[in-house]
Amino acid sequence: MLRAVRKVLGHGTNDVEDVLQEAVEGLLLALASFRGECTVLHFACRVAVLTALASRRRASFRAQWSLDVPDVAAVSASPDPSPVEGLSATRRRETLGMLLDELPPVQAEVLVFHCALGFTVEEVASSIGCPAETVRSRLRLAKQALRERIEASSKLAEILEFKR
Repeated sequence: MLRAVRKVLGHGTNDVEDVLQEAVEGLLLALASFRGECTVLHFACRVAVLTALASRRRASFRAQWSLDVPDVAAVSASPDPSPVEGLSATRRRETLGMLLDELPPVQAEVLVFHCALGFTVEEVASSIGCPAETVRSRLRLAKQALRERIEASSKLAEILEFKR
């Protein structure tokens, strides 16, 4: 569950432990409704991904109403050898997170499971309780939406180093 939360929120986020605790509480509450259609591991990962996505959306909403100054200490503590590379990587992660927040929740969930956590389409399908073709369709729609959004903005394409 920690890995899933970190993949959605990022390693440098201070809220990882809080969101993980929220996800564990959610898992404990959801276990009563667990139907055994997937493994407990996949069920737990789904709870963690959904909790982390909800947390990102809440943080994004709060950020709209407040002035947020970048944390210089977080940027300077980057594990990358060059400060410029570290800043660039942080900027890419934040931009991808923003794009992920713009996707419908079902598409964002499938994209995180498949691309960030490395689940196969079949594993994602059993985790969320829908057919594999639905997962493939949601993946296709999510990737298409991201691609269109990035191609429409030269600034996004530059930040993400997107080659057409």
